[in-house]
Amino acid sequence: MYKKILIANRGEIALRIIRACHELDIKTVAIYSTADELSLHVKFADEAVCIGPPPSIDSYLNIPRIIAAGEITNADAIHPGYGFLSESDDFSRICKENGFDFIGPSPDMIQSMGDKATAKKTMLSAGVPVIPGGKGILKDVKDARKLADEIGYPVMLKATAGGGGRGMRLVSKKEELEDKYNMAFQEALSGFGNGDLYLEKFIDCPRHIEIQILADKKGNVIHLGERDCSIQRRHQKLVEESPSPAVDSDLRKKMGDAAILGAKAINYVGVGTIEFLVDKSKNFYFMEMNTRIQVEHPVTEMVTGMDLIKQQIRVHFGKECPEYNSDYKLRGHSIECRINAEDPGKDFLPSPHKITDFHVPGGKGVRIDSHAYSGYTIPTYYDSMIGKLIVHAKDRTSAINRMQRALEETIIEGPKTTIPYHQQIMKNDSFKSGEFDTGFLEKFDYKP
Repeated sequence: MYKKILIANRGEIALRIIRACHELDIKTVAIYSTADELSLHVKFADEAVCIGPPPSIDSYLNIPRIIAAGEITNADAIHPGYGFLSESDDFSRICKENGFDFIGPSPDMIQSMGDKATAKKTMLSAGVPVIPGGKGILKDVKDARKLADEIGYPVMLKATAGGGGRGMRLVSKKEELEDKYNMAFQEALSGFGNGDLYLEKFIDCPRHIEIQILADKKGNVIHLGERDCSIQRRHQKLVEESPSPAVDSDLRKKMGDAAILGAKAINYVGVGTIEFLVDKSKNFYFMEMNTRIQVEHPVTEMVTGMDLIKQQIRVHFGKECPEYNSDYKLRGHSIECRINAEDPGKDFLPSPHKITDFHVPGGKGVRIDSHAYSGYTIPTYYDSMIGKLIVHAKDRTSAINRMQRALEETIIEGPKTTIPYHQQIMKNDSFKSGEFDTGFLEKFDYKP
């Protein structure tokens, strides 16, 4: 097993990886910017190296400094977490060239799935259902117009690079196409340095369902059920749960089998997520693959009993996937709420302030993944997530009740947080019924 792993990330995911490593008896190295000097991931790692000033480009995205930190601490592997360099084929390649195992996919795997147009082609050839649309990158507006006329409006323009909802535009009618194309192009170019777009049929009122996979170096691939990530704002997930109230055992098997086919098509190794859109008729379509650990991985851990970070480290070291019966059942129900330092009453305005009081909930079936504490100041340079609140119970109704109780117990003074917003979601009749789609928050009436 690895002797020492450098975590090329920050915040709660860095702390999550450190905990898994310590349980595997692996030494850890934290990297940090000067803004994160007092973060818990720095405190709990065996060693810590400052790699630069607060801006990400000078610290968490600075590959030469990260590699240097790995060299001076004699790390033998680098774990990228999620975000930052986790899906950078350059970083994966440079790690290998400098003698570090990259606890993530190979450059080829990242490239094949990072470019969404290429990913779609790959999945199509593997027999995975894909959303109707073009088979590659659009040449120009004229090309987009021709394709949209063929498949019919509404259509969705999407950036082939990046994620997080940037470079995406819904086009409801022909007259909107040129303006929306130009907006998506400019947004993608400025956000990712790549303005390439592709076009797909817009699926009305879909569920966003993703399948968690684990693959080893011997070609074994297993799936660990689904997560429902339909509660999202501007394509950013706020609430995730497993299993999905919209997925029965038959659909779970079909989607799981498709995800395994997709992973095997690129000889995938490690943890990964195949994301699907599911329509009202329970048809499902490949959307994208995330070649990394996901923010919402804890809900899968809660219903499977599997530590995904430990398994990720194991398979990259060369161990086989654990045996996992094809007829398994997900145990109980799990829900995760992302707690952000944002003001939901002011269009989620960031609230990067000092935390003056911090009390986390407890009791049966409650978990919180967070790097924050009383006295911690939330940096302005990075995402606003304070932590993730996760609950597990025997069924969905019990999980919702438990989450309501846990949210009530969570006290974070100083910054504004999304806790009141989550509380109202948990009490919403449509949410409680399980009858919702990705447009849920557009109709959700939050009352500050």
